[in-house]
Amino acid sequence: MQKRFTVLLLSLLVSATSWAGDTPSYAAFTINAALSTGADAVIRTEETTFTVNSPKSATEKIKVAITVLNEEGKKHAQLVVRYDKLRKVDYIKGAVYDMLGKKTGTLKASDIKDYSANGDGTLFGDDRAKVAGISHASYPFTVEYEYQTTTSNMLFYPFWSPVSAEKVAVEHASFVVNMPTDMVLRYKEQHMPGQAKISQEGNQKVYRWQVKDVAPIEEEMYGPEFFDIIPVVRTAPTAFEVEGYAGTMESWHTLGEFHHKLNAGRDQLPEATKQQILALTKGITNPKEKVKAIYQFMQNKTRYVSIQLGIGGWQPFEASMVDSKGYGDCKALSNYTKALLEAAGIPSHYAIIYGGADNQPVIKDFPSRQFNHVVLCVPMAKDTVWLECTSQTDDAGYTGSFTGDRYSLLVTPTGGKLVSTPRFTALDNVQNRAVKVKLNAQGAATGEVFTNYTGLQHEGRNRLVQSYSPEEQLKWLYRNTQIPAFEIKSYNLEKVKDTPQVKEKLQLELPKLASVSGRRLFITPNLMNRWTSVPATNESRKQDVIWPMSFHDVDSVEYDLPAGYKAENMPKPVKIASAFGEYQAQVQINGSKLIYVRQLTMHKGRHAAAKYMELVNFLKQVSRADQQQVVLAAEAT
Repeated sequence: MQKRFTVLLLSLLVSATSWAGDTPSYAAFTINAALSTGADAVIRTEETTFTVNSPKSATEKIKVAITVLNEEGKKHAQLVVRYDKLRKVDYIKGAVYDMLGKKTGTLKASDIKDYSANGDGTLFGDDRAKVAGISHASYPFTVEYEYQTTTSNMLFYPFWSPVSAEKVAVEHASFVVNMPTDMVLRYKEQHMPGQAKISQEGNQKVYRWQVKDVAPIEEEMYGPEFFDIIPVVRTAPTAFEVEGYAGTMESWHTLGEFHHKLNAGRDQLPEATKQQILALTKGITNPKEKVKAIYQFMQNKTRYVSIQLGIGGWQPFEASMVDSKGYGDCKALSNYTKALLEAAGIPSHYAIIYGGADNQPVIKDFPSRQFNHVVLCVPMAKDTVWLECTSQTDDAGYTGSFTGDRYSLLVTPTGGKLVSTPRFTALDNVQNRAVKVKLNAQGAATGEVFTNYTGLQHEGRNRLVQSYSPEEQLKWLYRNTQIPAFEIKSYNLEKVKDTPQVKEKLQLELPKLASVSGRRLFITPNLMNRWTSVPATNESRKQDVIWPMSFHDVDSVEYDLPAGYKAENMPKPVKIASAFGEYQAQVQINGSKLIYVRQLTMHKGRHAAAKYMELVNFLKQVSRADQQQVVLAAEAT
């Protein structure tokens, strides 16, 4: 009855306001149910206009109205406008409307807060954010914002994504770029319903895009990143200028030329440091060993400190300053290490890259600023050594999850060049474990575990070794050791020198290893590496399936059985193969020993949506095999 009354009331309100000729444009009940279903918020309108004045400056004006439907959507009522030395906020306006579209308030100066937007590791930086917040006491309500910024940092043109987040729908959104007729806009469309409409208006060339009635989009498990599945328009300049440095972005080659110009003359070292490097490398004939020695010199002498001011966000400090101060950011430390190598006669290349475990792929056919980090690339006769110059503990040549398996822009004297960092196979990322267990007739046991972690699989343990106290290490091991009941009597973690490898040794008490029922013991022979996470069945999968990492696990567990016990029931050997990986496991009895061996190999890759159920079924089979039990029975006396 209540529901019928609410529907009737809304119908009367619609009729009344329509009769009056002033239907509120933001009335919540006018939203199409196809958009509001499953949504936390709906973008009623969003208009972005980017106007390029010259290669040196541009303005961006945004007007947006968002209806917040529930408590979960309230975060979308907040506006965040970032700015810095090169990007100014001209104004911010705002208003709030109730469910019927009636204005109930306007944005006041006190509703706008100003915060530093520098990262945790930044000592000095000019990144800031104006955060505007305005809301209403009950849902649904609508917020409307309008703001404008002016920029002199023309390295970056807008990345337009009308769908701002999951569970957000869009009624209408538009993107307009106004370009001087003598300048060329470069753009790339993704999942757009239509191509750009281009027109000539006075002395400007105008590009227009729009989307309408976009229902909420949600990511699927093991699917692409959100910005890979929504409508997007990426734009970039051809000619640009930043604080007196001019360049073009028509190719990776010319973008590299611009960065080479930024770095020019910043690689000079004091003579005393040059002599130190020559003395350090004297007698070392192997080029890789020379690189390693110089890299360790840099690690011991410097520390990472982020300082991002103006064009300093893209231009490194002079090598001489890093040498005297002993600190710098990724750009400065990479440039400094390059200068040190040069002193020893070893050429290297400043390499701009995207750093992060999320590993956002570079769009190779769209030269633009797609990077956030700098490393150093040292070409060798038969190999290439990559150096992460912000780390005081990384091994020379190890890229890992932060910069491995992706493209980087090499900055050379002759221009830029896209090259790939090392790609990891399953055999690069290995967990090799050997366990010896002594079991008694009461189901309790003691265990000794030796595990060797390499490549990406060593990174978690390496952080333990490098950064955690013994007490923190022990707590971490308790949280991350997958045994139902255990006590760590002792442990040892050892980072293997000059290689991405950690060795771990555990001494364990296992009070409830086996379940006891009369004369029988029930044990799950896979002691420590059981696969338990199986994605939900989805026969109507829409998005590609992405397995994010290659790895190879080997577990060998040897059980010393109590006297008088024999195997009554043994699982059969299991062997499973799919497009995603391979699995095999077997249990054998050898005298008084029960020996379990398991291997799982997974391959990084992207597959069509139709392959999703193959992944689900493969992981189900792996999980089932990992839970299989052995039944031991005491011999009758």
